[in-house]
Amino acid sequence: MQDIDIKSIPRVEEITALHGAFAGTPVKDAETFNERMHSKNRVVASIEEAIRLSGLRDGMTVSFHHHFRNGDFIVNMVLDEIARLGIKNLTLAASSLTDIHEPLIGHIKNGVVTHIETSGLRGKLAEAISRGLMDFPVVFRSHGGRAAAIESGEVHIDVAFLGAPSCDPYGNANGYNRDEENSTSCGSLGYAKLDALMADKTVVITDHLVRFPNAPFGIPESNVDYVVKVDCIGDPKGIMSGATRYTKNPKELLIAKTTADVIEASGYFYDGFSMQMGSGGASLATARFLREKMIASNYRARFALGGITGQIVEMHEEGLIDKILDVQSFDLIAANSLKNNRFHQQIDASYYASYRNRGAAVNQLDFVVLSALEIDTDFNVNVLTGSDGVIRGAIGGHPDTAAGASLAVVVAPLTRGRIPSIVRRVNTIVTPGSVVDVVVTDQGVAVNPARPDVKEKLEAAGIPVTSIEKLRERCERIVGIPEPIKYKDRIVGISMYRDNTVIDLIRQIDEG
Repeated sequence: MQDIDIKSIPRVEEITALHGAFAGTPVKDAETFNERMHSKNRVVASIEEAIRLSGLRDGMTVSFHHHFRNGDFIVNMVLDEIARLGIKNLTLAASSLTDIHEPLIGHIKNGVVTHIETSGLRGKLAEAISRGLMDFPVVFRSHGGRAAAIESGEVHIDVAFLGAPSCDPYGNANGYNRDEENSTSCGSLGYAKLDALMADKTVVITDHLVRFPNAPFGIPESNVDYVVKVDCIGDPKGIMSGATRYTKNPKELLIAKTTADVIEASGYFYDGFSMQMGSGGASLATARFLREKMIASNYRARFALGGITGQIVEMHEEGLIDKILDVQSFDLIAANSLKNNRFHQQIDASYYASYRNRGAAVNQLDFVVLSALEIDTDFNVNVLTGSDGVIRGAIGGHPDTAAGASLAVVVAPLTRGRIPSIVRRVNTIVTPGSVVDVVVTDQGVAVNPARPDVKEKLEAAGIPVTSIEKLRERCERIVGIPEPIKYKDRIVGISMYRDNTVIDLIRQIDEG
């Protein structure tokens, strides 16, 4: 054991004297306070300076998160500066991209971005890529697959640029501002947390620089290299919009009620169950009907997982859900709950769904309810490309949760206008039929033949069960058989399964 000279330790009064200059001094702002206490904070003057200090150069990989959804300013802001600095041939590893990222089209054309790794694409950017904008195919990964690829080094992030609604000068960042109502709040930073941990350099961009320590934090200062203060990181109207909505559609409500009945009869509805509700009107509405069943049965959920909405928070506050594991907050209620509720925990993407993580939370799910654009007669699911072959969605955690949960229920209307949801073969396989257990539509329920145990339970509960083939035939009687989509040979996208093997290819649409 090392000998310590007690006499060499400063006395309390000496320590106090060292800091006496600060005692009773008014602190007007966090930045001034931290500059007084320590000059070596991580704040730099601009995004340009952060880029230069990070060592970013041609051919590297940059990453971004999508917690700001269609209100995100960070991606466009940073890429504009990168382009101005003349850096080119970058891989863009964003957890997802949406309508607001249309300016990326210009950065692809001018050679700043030559490859994209993401979970999804939407809007004009997605349309342009579907029509052959990029020389190299976009690689689409699930949230768990992306996490696993980053962990394994398959996707190596050189510099992560991560927006945060609050951050102190040392880099402790969070998705909300504890000291005031923050209009740019996004809640959980689940997809950003892993990027911050694994990137060679991490830059946090914030519009609220707060005093140290910004705790509890979503991203710790130990994972941050530089902090940049800007005027605004996002539009609150876009942050709290997107795939989540409170439906009043009678068709979706019928699907939701039927889904709740299916879950109740399946054997996976019991006191202490665990669940995840996917995005989309019918899947989210299922929680409302489950709530009624939970109250009637005096059941509580052990935890709710995934993208968290106000409905889940309200059930938590009612005492119906013990704990919330939040990888992405879908609305302001969920974002505020994260800072106010002790048992509302933000988690990173690896903990959520990585197949490399033996403790991944998806493996603890009793059931998950997921939406779909298309389902085929082999129970394969498409959530990525539309009926015209254009990319217009995101893989998200769809295959991760379907594989991990004991019961995976996929919901969709039988038809959307003149577009069928049950088809002979989906345009793009995202989730393989081998991990899908039940399909619920407004005109019938089909159970995967691999789950005779579930079918038996549903029939015993009086729930009519039909075959997926009969649902497809009914669909075709209503809308007919669609003309096949014309594609060119050129591959514009690669759909990866959650274990990062190729599950399908997306080809350029042929408009000629």
